[in-house]
Amino acid sequence: MALVAWSQQSTIKGKVTADGKPLQFATVAIPALHIGTVTDAAGSFALVVKPGTHEITISMMGYQSRSMKHTIKESVHTLGEIALAEDLSKLNEIVVTGVSRNTAVRRNPVPIAVLGRKEMNMQVSSNLVDAIVKGVPGISAVTTGPNISKPFIRGLGYNRVLTLFDGLRQEGQQWGDEHGIEIDQYGVSRAEVVKGPASLTYGSDALAGVINIIPDIPTGPQGKLKGNFLTDYQTNNGLIGSSLGLSLTQNDWKYALRGSMRTAHNYRNPVDGYVYGTAFREYNLSGLAHLNKKWGSAQFGATLYDNTQEIPDGSRDSLTRKFTRQVLEGDEDDIRDRPIVPVSALKTYTINPLHQHIQHYRLYNRSMLHLGGGELTGTIGFQQSIRREYNHPIYPSQPGLYVVLNTLNYDLRYNLPALAGIETAVGVNGMYQVNKSKDATAFPIPDYKLFDIGGFFFARKSFGKLDLSGGLRYDTRHIRWNDFYVATNTHTGMDYHALDTTGANLQFPAFRHNYTGVSGSLGLTYNISERVLLKGNVARGYRAPNITEIGSNGLDPGAHIVYLGNRSFKPEFSLQEDVGFLAYLPDMDISVELFNNNIQNYIYQARLYDESGNPVVIVPGNVTYSYQQSKARLYGAEASLNLHPRRWSWFNWNNSIAYTEGLNKNNALIDRYGETARYLPFIPPMHIRSDIKLSATGTWKCFSKSFVRGGVDIYAAQSHFYGVDDTETYTAGYTLVNAGAGTTIVNKRSKPLFELLVQADNLFDKAYQASMNRLKYFEYYSASPNGRLGIYNMGRNVSMKVIVPF
Repeated sequence: MALVAWSQQSTIKGKVTADGKPLQFATVAIPALHIGTVTDAAGSFALVVKPGTHEITISMMGYQSRSMKHTIKESVHTLGEIALAEDLSKLNEIVVTGVSRNTAVRRNPVPIAVLGRKEMNMQVSSNLVDAIVKGVPGISAVTTGPNISKPFIRGLGYNRVLTLFDGLRQEGQQWGDEHGIEIDQYGVSRAEVVKGPASLTYGSDALAGVINIIPDIPTGPQGKLKGNFLTDYQTNNGLIGSSLGLSLTQNDWKYALRGSMRTAHNYRNPVDGYVYGTAFREYNLSGLAHLNKKWGSAQFGATLYDNTQEIPDGSRDSLTRKFTRQVLEGDEDDIRDRPIVPVSALKTYTINPLHQHIQHYRLYNRSMLHLGGGELTGTIGFQQSIRREYNHPIYPSQPGLYVVLNTLNYDLRYNLPALAGIETAVGVNGMYQVNKSKDATAFPIPDYKLFDIGGFFFARKSFGKLDLSGGLRYDTRHIRWNDFYVATNTHTGMDYHALDTTGANLQFPAFRHNYTGVSGSLGLTYNISERVLLKGNVARGYRAPNITEIGSNGLDPGAHIVYLGNRSFKPEFSLQEDVGFLAYLPDMDISVELFNNNIQNYIYQARLYDESGNPVVIVPGNVTYSYQQSKARLYGAEASLNLHPRRWSWFNWNNSIAYTEGLNKNNALIDRYGETARYLPFIPPMHIRSDIKLSATGTWKCFSKSFVRGGVDIYAAQSHFYGVDDTETYTAGYTLVNAGAGTTIVNKRSKPLFELLVQADNLFDKAYQASMNRLKYFEYYSASPNGRLGIYNMGRNVSMKVIVPF
């Protein structure tokens, strides 16, 4: 009889409401079984389970989650109406990043922020990193135009920030300044950001923190095709974007498919007009298949990314300040004689011959198996990054840079069953990489092979109001390359990778080295009350030097810089202390986070001089930088005050401030150059953000969930910059005013037809230069007729989005 009962299935039915009205798209799940569904337009749901006692959770962004335990015996079990109360805080939101198992925000001692798709859609953004920067205090970006942003966390970036896609580390050519993150911004469900060393579970490259991009997996009723369509238009650079997502639930399988495209011409601002070389075109395709079974779950994913991006160089006519373009090469190319870019080429969507082409392919599987009372999770993924930069106007089809990076990632971890209230986990992860140069004319890095492996142990236990957690990790990385020769083609004058050493130069002598590091963390969360928390965490981070820092010896044509690495570099180690106070009160949220980070063997760039004190020029027209290593210290704070009074449910006022200071502890350099060497490069200025949102509490005719919002971004002047050799210069402060409105159009049965969002950034068309915008330093002259040097940021930009569910 027991076997007969077990083979039967029951259906749990109910209705989810908020303020007495049906709540669509609420999630109803049984986490232990890894199954769930979402409510329809009437708030109703049906979930098929096997008889037994189950804990059911009901959740939705912006509402307090509810959990209930029910014993299911009959064929149809009705829960009735389940009401959710609105909760604008994220106190109990579950995060998957930063620790070994899913954890509520309140229990995580590591500073972590969550940004959902709804919040991202309410921002004007030209790329995914831009959307995250606007939503998370303490996050900034080094930019090279609207579509190229590299994330920085508390003043640290490049290979110190680890980007994940669905838990799999993103591997491209992260050392390059001039390309961004190869992820479809329209296909993102949420972003989880760890601020501070996260080397414990991820190893090298998580010294500054982790950004985990979680893809959108729409859910729907059994056997019914669901989806959504998004279209986006931005006025400044004529950006046209569209994305179509489809999903299907069939028995134990969930399928999702998404295709997206974005294209834009050059952006404009009040000083420069249209900025030549900033147009782009991007295509994305992704597919997911997720299986839920009694034994566990498995997810298979594949993504294709293709981006064609122009390369700006900032060359202009000295008198008119109009942009010019390169048409000749070598000694025949005189910056003063370049032709002016015609008006027709400034607003075209056609990509100019000097551009870069980035392709990224990813195939992965993540599976979870219930084993021995615990959970065994395994992830394996393959990625290929292809990067070509076309910088030869006479030979436009000849790439100057052409590198192919293949990466195999692996991750295996076991969450042991709790013993005496102690949750423990052990794991091992790493990667194997092979980088090769193809038919190129510039070789900034050698062909190399890399093997990375690390193991960790993590434990967590609660003592009444105190949650204590921590762990240790050991990493080793082996990197090697063989002799790499370069020769010159006598017909074209261009270099090529020479397999025959006769008449060739040895550009990269063979190298073989092992890097090792121990990292760990210890943190606590003290629950003063259910909604008031104190957090503290001490973490040691580890990062092995990247390929450019140890192996570079050549021109990166997209950056217009010759890089020289140092083969004797040691790994970076950081020791960071974090203290946080968080209060998620009924009418407001308050958070204050302080950090102090001391780094040993910090690596940065400095211009190279000869013995006579003259700048070294290896490639005419391009500056030469050599990597340096010293001590560094970063410290600062983030604070936020979000008001959402229950009495005024229509009113929401969010405020935040972020401040970071970066000190260069290289005393010899400071003694030589004084104040100009006292600070670290690429430290963001103090940033204050204030945003007021007024929301309609009900539906009026066909308009539902309507809102208007307005806000300001205030950036202080940046006078603390790395000024040696004018690497950086003083940046004036500025204030940007933003505004927006949105509504959902519904039919007579209150079913959503589409969502409309209209938003404006830099509403008053302010002319400004961000200190972390690389284009600020794209200047060929020491003086200008209008007193303005470098390229300015984007002017007024109005975005219009339409999102259609079906």
